Amino acid sequence: MSTLAELLAEGRRERIYSGAAWSVGNAHGPLGRGWTGSRSWDGPPLDGDDVWDLASVTKPIAGLAVMALAERGALGLDDTVGTYLPGYRGGDKADLTVRQLLTHTSGIPGQVPLYRDHPTRAALLDAVRLLPLTAAPGTRVQYSSQGFIILGLVAEAATGQPLDELVERLVCAPLGMRDTVFRPDAGRRARAVATEDCPWRRRLVVGEVHDENALVLGGVGAHAGLFSTLADMERLGAALAAGGRDLLRPGTLALMTAPHTDGLALRRALAWQGRDPVDSPAGEVFGPDSYGHTGFTGTSLWVDPAARRYAVLLTNRVHPARTGEGITALRRAFHDIAARMTVDAAEDRHGTGQAGGRGGARDGA
Repeated sequence: MSTLAELLAEGRRERIYSGAAWSVGNAHGPLGRGWTGSRSWDGPPLDGDDVWDLASVTKPIAGLAVMALAERGALGLDDTVGTYLPGYRGGDKADLTVRQLLTHTSGIPGQVPLYRDHPTRAALLDAVRLLPLTAAPGTRVQYSSQGFIILGLVAEAATGQPLDELVERLVCAPLGMRDTVFRPDAGRRARAVATEDCPWRRRLVVGEVHDENALVLGGVGAHAGLFSTLADMERLGAALAAGGRDLLRPGTLALMTAPHTDGLALRRALAWQGRDPVDSPAGEVFGPDSYGHTGFTGTSLWVDPAARRYAVLLTNRVHPARTGEGITALRRAFHDIAARMTVDAAEDRHGTGQAGGRGGARDGA
């Protein structure tokens, strides 16, 4: 634990971020946790109750809601976009499937800054609909936030409920994730960690979604927009390590997290990233069947189902600017240490029946 705390303290000294929080645990809960640094470079120190912009870690959480809908028969993985969104019928995205959106194999282009020319929700959604495909569906893994924007619209159309309410009802409420929300209220914003000093907004972003496309959409999207705390992400990590406890049937989670793109260049599951054989953010020690997701703001969640362990890393690596480097190498090192730590902790506690507490190692707590 001290090695992990030292690694993350060094990340602050190297100005990769102003603050970081971490948790490593298993299906029963955290085995170690801690935090270091401050909410901004001139702000108060982290206290463990801080609120973080999850960025693209929103995608698998929204994906869990979609899989819960599929499990209930509200939609099907092979249903098409045109089935639910009449405005897409007759276009190049009408026959795209929910499965293709979840695996980033839809052919919809990746990170397109539509917000620059489409400053309203209606205009931006029209721009998403009209984006030309850049690959034939099913032939290429191309990471696409735009595809997940459409996925969120499909979930809303299938149920008649807003996406934020679906995520709350199907994911957050069952796990008691009380601080995992889109559009944080004033109380949560007061605990938020700063992200970018945004040139477009001309101010420091605190408690408001960092992703500009999500901001134009009103702060809610299946691709970005969720905020959370270390405690809430621990609850999610433990539930996933336990095989889907309180979220999905184990078979549904197994389907969701199994590789679906092994014939293509990158390993993708349904809304999750699989462990690529080279340069995986999971590092070198997490098992070959592990899965997870990263966020542009410097967040990540990784789960090893065979070992029934998880690792959460929350940072603000875009503070004060998104040009900062170092998070990629640090994240891999974090996961390598975390994976070894869970093995050591499990061996130390073998036969005791203890799950590990929430006290853990702390640096700057």
